[in-house]
Amino acid sequence: MSEHRLTVSFVGLGYVGLCTAVAFANRGLNTLGVDVDPERLALVEVGRAPFHEPRLERLLKTAVLSGRLRVSDELSDVAETDVIFLTVGTPSQLDGSIDTRHVESAAREVGVALRTEPDFRLVVVKSTVVPGTTRSVVMPLLEGSSGKRVGVELGLCTNPEFLKEGSAIDDTFRPDKLVIGAIDEGSASHLKRLYRAFYGAKLPPTIETTPETAEMIKYASNAFLATKVSYINTMANIAQQVPGVDVEQVAAAIGLDPRIGPLFLKAGPGYGGSCFPKDVRALIAFSRERGYDPNLLAAVEKTNERQAAKVVELSEKLIGSLEDKRVAILGLAFKKDTDDVREAASIRVIHRLKEKGAHVTAYDPMAIPGARLVLGDAVEFAADPKSAIQEADCCIVMTEWDEFRNLTGKDYAEHMRRPNVVDARRLYRPDELEGVNVVAIGIGHSGSIQSGPTPESRLIA
Repeated sequence: MSEHRLTVSFVGLGYVGLCTAVAFANRGLNTLGVDVDPERLALVEVGRAPFHEPRLERLLKTAVLSGRLRVSDELSDVAETDVIFLTVGTPSQLDGSIDTRHVESAAREVGVALRTEPDFRLVVVKSTVVPGTTRSVVMPLLEGSSGKRVGVELGLCTNPEFLKEGSAIDDTFRPDKLVIGAIDEGSASHLKRLYRAFYGAKLPPTIETTPETAEMIKYASNAFLATKVSYINTMANIAQQVPGVDVEQVAAAIGLDPRIGPLFLKAGPGYGGSCFPKDVRALIAFSRERGYDPNLLAAVEKTNERQAAKVVELSEKLIGSLEDKRVAILGLAFKKDTDDVREAASIRVIHRLKEKGAHVTAYDPMAIPGARLVLGDAVEFAADPKSAIQEADCCIVMTEWDEFRNLTGKDYAEHMRRPNVVDARRLYRPDELEGVNVVAIGIGHSGSIQSGPTPESRLIA
């Protein structure tokens, strides 16, 4: 591979594939994106992002107009590129284990495409796969369909991604680490050469290891972060029972301990999205298949599933029975700056509200199309926040969108039938919504819910 004329391709233009491909193209590398979805390809080809991610569409347009990024529905076209990333999905099966069919198919077809290619090519598994997949599944398929030997005519690495939805572009340009799990030293050398071309003098800290360890690092990372979320939600649920306790102050204090750190200690309605739920389930299933029951991870998952019920319980504390009550949901995406409703806590909350007989109206600035596919006509979708809360008996804030922060106590009081708010994302300070009955996750109350300011401890610098 020539260091100055490197070309890369991505098999699968989902979240990881497209964001990474756009980043490579914007760093001057000729990039090919391959996908089987004609609608997705049609959008990307004209510079339109098929999902919401900050900065993605602007950089996508630049990449397409510059000619650095092109797309194809022919996987055989990857033979023209030096490095081939596999970025297809690995969805959950019913038992929680991952479905590797897309990875297997991609590996097989890439091998076929490279069968008559005389030059060395590097294949990189960026899809999230359980330990052992690259060596025991991808490598045999690649070698069998190409007629080439990995480590001689082909290179093969695992290179997990650590992108966060809402900041994926920044995470690609400025990651905290690179993890390279290579079958052999030559494969590692080729991938490092590519990343030196991409990052220049600002190469991130790089961990070189076996494919199995690299695959495990990805799962260990996501499982640990999910554990932090379920942990702080457990503390929030305890704090809810103790007058005068505020879990936000608890989190701020323990987060100052360098052994703990402040990230992912935000109490809320539970984690969601395309990674944490799937990866925790996959690691549990993977462990049980090998005779070990990871009770800690099972508790993390159960805690997360139950958190939606805690949110609904708070609404019942405010207004009593939910039967025939009108409940507004502000926020459908699992977090702000994305339109992703996969495994979103809002969906779990809405299902529980419907089971209790509530009429639900919902609004989200980005995620209504996706939510409509999941919820159908089970809820009424509003055009804006004020329309969503109109004549509502209770409002539940589920996503931390900035526009919800701008709602005032007067907005809630004037539009709602009764101004009751469950602040599941801790958007508001206790004194911000004057005249509104507000309950936030993780604040202990004595007796009935009180409106207006509540005492707060202060962190003295």
